[in-house]
Amino acid sequence: MGAVKIEKGYVPGSLGRVAELHGIYYHKHWGFGLFFEAKVASELSEFLKRYNENRDGFWTARADGRVEGAITIDGIHAESKGAHLRWFIMSDDLRGKGVGNRLIDTAIRFCRNRGYRKIYLWTFEGLNAARHLYEKNGFELVEELSGTQWGTQVNEQRFECCFYKPSQKSPFVRYRR
Repeated sequence: MGAVKIEKGYVPGSLGRVAELHGIYYHKHWGFGLFFEAKVASELSEFLKRYNENRDGFWTARADGRVEGAITIDGIHAESKGAHLRWFIMSDDLRGKGVGNRLIDTAIRFCRNRGYRKIYLWTFEGLNAARHLYEKNGFELVEELSGTQWGTQVNEQRFECCFYKPSQKSPFVRYRR
């Protein structure tokens, strides 16, 4: 596989490929089916149709012209709820090779440059490699509940990364414990 490039914004085929990567990985490892892949495809499609490059971020990791990973920042509610990190996925070919770190770093840098105070994401218990990446980049587990938003019963987890200490007024100083 050739050099990996991180590209910002929609590129033809990226919507379908990101849905495909999610469908394959989560079916293989968690037994998720059509409900989940269709949810990814429809929600990502809606996001891309309203995409605003000043507020939102959509990056793909491409190797040999093919999308092999992606990450998204949905900033539509960044001021009230925080920026929403979504659709973070890597192909089997790139998993464990540092590309996920590059994508998360890109997304966090984007949020900091926009002055967003917080990033949050929803995931579920058992995705240990992803959790490790989140925690090493300052995300903390803030909520857990049993739910079915992915089409099957899982222990859902909400992680947040705040860019300020509660006692600080500036949102530009990153706080890590």
